[in-house]
Amino acid sequence: MSSRQDEPVPQEPHKEAGSPACPAQWVGAAGTAQDPQSRSRHVTEVVSTGPVRHPRTLPATCLGPARLPQPVGAPGGSQLCSLPDPRCPQVQRVLQPLSLSLQQLSRVQHHMLAAMEAGLRLRKGAHTVPMLPTYVRSTPDGTERGSFLVLELRERDLRVLRAELGGSQEAQLKDRIFAVPQDLREGKGEKLFDFMAKSLCQFLDDLHIPATSHQLGFCFPFTCITTGLETSKLQSWSKGYSCSGVVGRDVGQLLQAAIQRQASHDINVMVVVNDTVATMMGCRLGTKPCEVGLIVGAGTNSCFMEEARYVESLDDNEGRMCVNTEWGTFGDTGAMADILTTYDEHVDAGSLNKGKHRFEKLIGSLYLGEIARLLLVQLAQDKALHAGGTTPQLRTQVGAVPPQCLLQKLGLQPSDPDCFTVQQVCLAVVTRAACLCATSLAAMLTHMRKNRELPQLDVCVGPAAFFRPRFRQTLLEMTKKLAPECTATLVSAVDDSRAQGVAVVAAVALRLEAQRREVDQLLQPLRLAPRARQQVQALLQCEMERGLRQETHAQASTRMLPTYVRATPDGSERGDFLALDLGGTNFRVLLVKLRSREAGGICMVSEIYSIPPEVAQGPGSQLFDHIVECIVDFQTKQGLWGRTLPLGFTFSFPCQQKSLDQGILLNWTKGFTASGCEGKDVVELLREAVRRKNQFDLDVVAIVNDTVGTMMSCGYDDPNCEVGLIVGTGTNACYMEELRNVEAVPGAEGRMCINMEWGAFGDNGCLDEFFTHFDAQVDRVSLNPGKQRFEKLISGMYLGEIVRMVLVELVEKELLFQGRPCPALQTPGIFPTKFLSTIESDGLALRQASAVLQNLGLAASVEDALLVRKVCQVVSLRAGQLCGAALAAVAEKIRDNRGLAQLAVTVGVDGTLYKLHPHFSQHVQQTVKELAPRCTVTFLQSEDGSGKGAALVAAVACRIGAHVCHLPGH
Repeated sequence: MSSRQDEPVPQEPHKEAGSPACPAQWVGAAGTAQDPQSRSRHVTEVVSTGPVRHPRTLPATCLGPARLPQPVGAPGGSQLCSLPDPRCPQVQRVLQPLSLSLQQLSRVQHHMLAAMEAGLRLRKGAHTVPMLPTYVRSTPDGTERGSFLVLELRERDLRVLRAELGGSQEAQLKDRIFAVPQDLREGKGEKLFDFMAKSLCQFLDDLHIPATSHQLGFCFPFTCITTGLETSKLQSWSKGYSCSGVVGRDVGQLLQAAIQRQASHDINVMVVVNDTVATMMGCRLGTKPCEVGLIVGAGTNSCFMEEARYVESLDDNEGRMCVNTEWGTFGDTGAMADILTTYDEHVDAGSLNKGKHRFEKLIGSLYLGEIARLLLVQLAQDKALHAGGTTPQLRTQVGAVPPQCLLQKLGLQPSDPDCFTVQQVCLAVVTRAACLCATSLAAMLTHMRKNRELPQLDVCVGPAAFFRPRFRQTLLEMTKKLAPECTATLVSAVDDSRAQGVAVVAAVALRLEAQRREVDQLLQPLRLAPRARQQVQALLQCEMERGLRQETHAQASTRMLPTYVRATPDGSERGDFLALDLGGTNFRVLLVKLRSREAGGICMVSEIYSIPPEVAQGPGSQLFDHIVECIVDFQTKQGLWGRTLPLGFTFSFPCQQKSLDQGILLNWTKGFTASGCEGKDVVELLREAVRRKNQFDLDVVAIVNDTVGTMMSCGYDDPNCEVGLIVGTGTNACYMEELRNVEAVPGAEGRMCINMEWGAFGDNGCLDEFFTHFDAQVDRVSLNPGKQRFEKLISGMYLGEIVRMVLVELVEKELLFQGRPCPALQTPGIFPTKFLSTIESDGLALRQASAVLQNLGLAASVEDALLVRKVCQVVSLRAGQLCGAALAAVAEKIRDNRGLAQLAVTVGVDGTLYKLHPHFSQHVQQTVKELAPRCTVTFLQSEDGSGKGAALVAAVACRIGAHVCHLPGH
């Protein structure tokens, strides 16, 4: 017996004296229940150890004038009932063990939640329930159509149906029922499946359906291990079946083989599901599908749509999957020991599966009648029923006896108080069952809410049993108490919801498969095969060679510009340096102090100054005067006045360099239009502004772009860093080339950093075969059509637009959002590349995708969110592979230049796409490893490469003697 110290749970009161009070009526099969407001009051048979049977009723006079029981916890009493009869304390004492407190139910809920979560893990712990994947990946969206055959194996018969699904309309069903003889239920399995196949073919023959291919859904209501929609291996028989040669075998294959032996119809067994899954799939509330299936009848079970990433046995963790809980086995390892009563133990001891399915034995109608009988025996022995009289029938399980008036069947002559006492017993048994069912439903809903990371969860639950109003009310009220953040709406099942659900499973599977094929066909041009990646690598190697040679430089799409940076840092650089960083509307001045690593290494101080639009777009002299004013302000604040430090200038605009400290501006970008600058040496423009100020000297040692700065910044930490890469809003790369190969610069000794400007790779048409019509659309509406073609395939400025173009076409083809118009998607730039990083985040992908689409005003289903994520993955994967192929070309060029069998090189990387996208860097690295197997490439992310790198270029120049280095104290 359980403790009664906790606060009791309110029990549900009667609404009228003649309201039903038996478990068989409340949770029995369809057609057994009468409306509680019916004029003919009745009591339904409660004693049942077999399948639920049709009720028999007592005359209303049998109920007598006895007062209805008060709710537990209500004023005036805390027990199950409170009657004016002198025997009432005895009734209270006998029924007391069935009354559970809210704290006890909460403990059961906690244990059930732990058991579910353990059941989803590969390494299961104690108190588990099986949690079996069903491979049902989606609920219906209302567009399912088609004709399907359904085979439903039931306890004593076989139902064959033909279901016509017409979208959101109710299914049109034609069916026939075939009795399954007992000898088939207990004989050889092959004969049972031959019987099913023969019945199926006979059904089709009787309908005179023309010869065609039929898709079949098989409802098989037994415990199975499922490895695919059509693959289910039977674990154990139940419900009176014990056919030999079936346990451990695939029932879908057995049925398919039997159909082929008939050789009269072309029937394909598409799906095998149990009745719980079929129930969930066959119910919906308006346009809202059910995501939980619940059966409480002779037995009990449930299923729900789980986040696939939490099902460890799955290889594919995308989206959701229906999981069959088999929760009837909960408690088999002792998780409910503290609430089990002696009556429950007696029922278990007399069952065919002692110690098994303990939870089911507390709430399934197959067992509730026996619990009620044992309570009646105890009451009779305590003289609280029929003055203590008992009969042999009352002491015997009588589920097989033809139904009669309950007490008369038990050999008793009931009085009005006796009839009312029976009502109390039935009410206590069923109320406990409803409360326990609520604990498990609350655990499931809590699990769903937590896994979906929602503050509130609102789901529809599809019940297979025709819950009586009181059972339903108690279930919902107690579920809300135990899971207040969750709202469960019970959808009323109809006669054919289970059969319709089987057809819907098949229809959803066909819909998803057809959609997958169309989506794959549409996305195929965006996928790069290994051979295509090799082609890109080879094309870039060719363009690099063309760009380095004088006679072909003009035709090359990669500019291969000399930077006059002749070495990378070796760690011996020392001194104080200034750095300027101009790349946008913010301008930065830095003081970079290089010390030995023992003395602290690099120390930097910087300040950011804004460049007003009128300065960026005014006369060039005004812009450079403003830059000099910022330098003066910084030097004053840092106490540098009077010192002339070597300066590195990061100038992130297209320049043609003539020497390390000379850069001819080719054209402004990023909103700058300062006049009188294009075609001029920007270093000289800066020096002229210093001379106009006439207050200090400025020693400009080097002008570099941000890619070179990235390589030099990482080179200080890793001497092997000889490649720079930026993949952010735009993209570019640089590397250390053998000077003998740089025909634009005299000399043959040593090396020089080459600014590839690879964003323009393909502008000469060499990449046309890799451009899709989505890329063409993006290029056509860009600010520079036909230019920077490679950059438009892989950089952050364009990936979001490519995804948007794909989504627009998916909507037009009715593959996304069910073809509903999406005006928001027609807006250029509404889907920025940062959305790809958000949507592809591990663990939160589905939620993040839904949130992004919702913020855009797009009502997305789970399948829509998954499809949008898939598009993002395809586009970002291609970008990463293209970048990796180009980088492999650079690595192989360096290795070949040096005649090495194996090259070890480090790539210094910067850029928001590379750093912030959850998978882009992996795509790049994997592709480099694949295409450059003789190169060991290490990637090192740059910190502040554009500023620190410029100072390091100046420092390296000092080291190799181009300038005098200004050391502290010198």
